[in-house]
Amino acid sequence: MIHAVPIERLVNLLDPTANVLLNMSVEEAVERVGSGNPERIREIDGQFALVHRDGKQIRMARSLGRPLRYFIAKKAAGPILITADRIDSIRSFLLREGLADQFHPSYTRMVPAHHLMELSLVGCPDPNPLCTRFFSPQRNRWTTDLDDIGRRYVGMLKTELALWLDRIGTREPIGVLFSGGIDSGALLILIYQLLLDRGESPARLKAFTLSVLDSGADLVQARQFLDALNMSFLLEPLEIHREDLDLLETIRAIEDYKPLDVQAAAASLALCRGIRNRYPHWKYLIDGDGGDENLKDYPIEDNPELTIRSVLNNLLLYQEGWGVNAIKHSLNYSGGQSRGHVRSYAPATMLGFSGLSPYALPNVIEVAEGIPFIELTDWDHQKLYALKGEIVSRGIRLITGITLPTFPKRRFQAGIADPSTTKEIFPSDPQVYRRLHQSLWQD
Repeated sequence: MIHAVPIERLVNLLDPTANVLLNMSVEEAVERVGSGNPERIREIDGQFALVHRDGKQIRMARSLGRPLRYFIAKKAAGPILITADRIDSIRSFLLREGLADQFHPSYTRMVPAHHLMELSLVGCPDPNPLCTRFFSPQRNRWTTDLDDIGRRYVGMLKTELALWLDRIGTREPIGVLFSGGIDSGALLILIYQLLLDRGESPARLKAFTLSVLDSGADLVQARQFLDALNMSFLLEPLEIHREDLDLLETIRAIEDYKPLDVQAAAASLALCRGIRNRYPHWKYLIDGDGGDENLKDYPIEDNPELTIRSVLNNLLLYQEGWGVNAIKHSLNYSGGQSRGHVRSYAPATMLGFSGLSPYALPNVIEVAEGIPFIELTDWDHQKLYALKGEIVSRGIRLITGITLPTFPKRRFQAGIADPSTTKEIFPSDPQVYRRLHQSLWQD
């Protein structure tokens, strides 16, 4: 008697051109993922989501900068693994295949950043995937010399930006999503300096700043920042109406409901749309997402789940959440910035941009994790919050000779309008965001 062998199928809906690889081709990077060797995968420099198939064995890996979701559907002929960067892409495929009855958004899974995920398509039931970390930065590597730390951190940012400039060529315009804060400010200065060092015109560079009817504190701050450096010609304000910030549209874009991420994404979506409307052919954008996570610059008091000891004692807590082996790790969303970075990725991608978040690159994160935070702060909240400005401003001065203007920390969404308008635009009740999110999947 001949037994039919189940036919396994991989449907990869990821766009390979959305990877931003700085030291190798997509084909070589995929081969490294397929090797299953964490050390070889760690050598991939850039922003990526990669899938490799070898028979029934599937291997996947991603950095913080790109989401990578998967879903296993069942057919009599064998299992189908669908990989994509979005939940709605998976649902659309299942609809076309007549498999919509198998879909629910909570059944989709996110590959956790910085891990090689291996799974086997063997039929019913498919075993749980195996996760192996490929990025394990050494903590507390550096001395407490802030000049040395700043030089290392900003120096790595400059190195990665130089590789990115090599990749995009000398003609394409470059947009920085610019608030005048420490992270976007440092990026603007570094790109400006790199262009000059290469003998290229800085006129291809623009600092795009969002403001609701000229009322945002970020626009004031951006003007002060650039005036101080005689770079005012780089500024391009994009003024919108409050109606341009649509929460349901934003939640549809990021497919998530966490209030702070939705709010940041709403601002990003409005800014990217403004750029696209003004410049139909613009391609390259840079943003500062990840700078706060790297230097642990979040108000711990705002989150009852955190203490300064948990923040400073846990490797990559802000980037990855509690980790893949923790009870509170979300299989559906992952954790930390691994989940939240969609607030930057989705708006830019949906509007046709190639975006890059240099602070979210593994090489930059590795330098940040080497900082001896406990020794530098002695568990003091205020010392921790002051550290980011010290490190980045020292690094900018030592690397470029430019004094970085610094201002008090402010979230992106808080700087686009006056406080009363921001409060009206963004509800404080988390259930508002949850209900909007649930409404997306009710049809």
